[in-house]
Amino acid sequence: MAARVIDAVYENGVIRPLKPLKGLAEHTRLRVTIEETPSHPLSECVGVLSDEDAAEMKRIIEEEFEQVTEDEWK
Repeated sequence: MAARVIDAVYENGVIRPLKPLKGLAEHTRLRVTIEETPSHPLSECVGVLSDEDAAEMKRIIEEEFEQVTEDEWK
């Protein structure tokens, strides 16, 4: 079997894949390499707002706040 990269989370002492692993029989022995991925500080907020509320918030931000370019920050 070819090597593949999957996303997983470590919870309660167990590494759990975020999606089902297709093509593996139950009790298949695996070699796992751990590479920690940094999480975004706002990742816990993902999915909190409905799509409609998020679109409305984006619209308000774009209308109400002044847009600046990178050069203006220098």
